[in-house]
Amino acid sequence: MKYTWIYPLLIVIASSSYGILSTIVKVAMQHGFTSSEAITSQYVFGFLLALILFITTQRTLPKLTKSGVITLVLAGILTAITGIVYGESLNYLPASLAVVMLFQFTWIGLFIDCGIKKRFPSRIELISLAFLIAGTIFAAGILDVDLSQIAWQGWALGLAAAFSFAAFLQVNSRPVEGVTTIGRTFILSIISLVVISVFLSPEIIWNGQIANGLWKFGIVLGLFGIILPILLFSIAAPKVGGALVSILSAMELPVAIIVSVIVLHESLTLLQVGGIILVLIGMILPSYFSSKKYTVKQRNEEAMIK
Repeated sequence: MKYTWIYPLLIVIASSSYGILSTIVKVAMQHGFTSSEAITSQYVFGFLLALILFITTQRTLPKLTKSGVITLVLAGILTAITGIVYGESLNYLPASLAVVMLFQFTWIGLFIDCGIKKRFPSRIELISLAFLIAGTIFAAGILDVDLSQIAWQGWALGLAAAFSFAAFLQVNSRPVEGVTTIGRTFILSIISLVVISVFLSPEIIWNGQIANGLWKFGIVLGLFGIILPILLFSIAAPKVGGALVSILSAMELPVAIIVSVIVLHESLTLLQVGGIILVLIGMILPSYFSSKKYTVKQRNEEAMIK
C-alpha cells in the first residue's frame, strides 16, 4: 500500500490520547480516588468498551496462528506493565522527571527497530532524536529539579517503563493475520485487564467505588487509554514501521503539558514552550523526509512508465 500522510497522523492522534491520561488521573485523585483505582478503572472500562465494539461488529473470535497469539499476548502484557511500572515510578520520581524517563522510549524504540532490522539509524533519525531529547528535558521543566536525593528505584522503574512502552510499540507494529483492528483491541483489553487486576486494585469492581463516581473517570480513561490508541496503532503502526512510530509517539509529551495547563492550571514557562517546539520539530522531520522521499520515488516511476 502506498505511503501517505494519514498513517503518521493516526499515530500522532493515538499518542496524543495517551497524553491526557495523567491529567484525568490527577482529577480523579482530587475527587478522592487513588491513582491505583483510577488506572484499574481505565482497564476495566477499556475492556467493557472493547467488548461492546466487538459484540456489535463481529461477535466471533478469529482463528489465530501461533505467531499471532504470541504477538497479541505480548502486546497486552506490555500495555499493562507500562501502566503498572510507570505508576510505581511516581512514588520515587517527581512527575516531571518521570515523564522524561518514560520518554526515553524514543531512542530505545529506534535502536530496538535497528537491531531487529539489522541496520544503523539514518542521519535524519538521529537528528530527530536530538531534537526530541532536548525538547523533552526543556518541556518537562526538570532543569530546576534536585536529582541528588532521588532513589535508584526511581531511575530503574522509569527506565523499565520506557523499555516496556518501546517494546509495546514494536510488538504492536507487527500485523496479525486474520485479526481485525476491533478484534485486536478486544483481545489486548482482556489480556491487559487480567495483568492489571493481579497487581493493582481489582476490588473496585465489587467495593462500590465505581458507583461512587469512579465510572466517569473510568469511561474517559478507557476510551483514551485503551480503545482509541490501540485501534489507531493497530491500523497505522504496521504501515509506518517501529522506528517512526517511536518518534511520532513523542506527541504524548506536548499534549500532556498543554492539557495539564488547561485543566489543572499548572504554570507554563517560555522554556517549556521552547521544549514543546523542539519536540514537534523532532517529530515532523522523519515524516517530512519520508513523504518527500516517497514523492520523488513516485515521480521517477511515473517518468519511467511514460
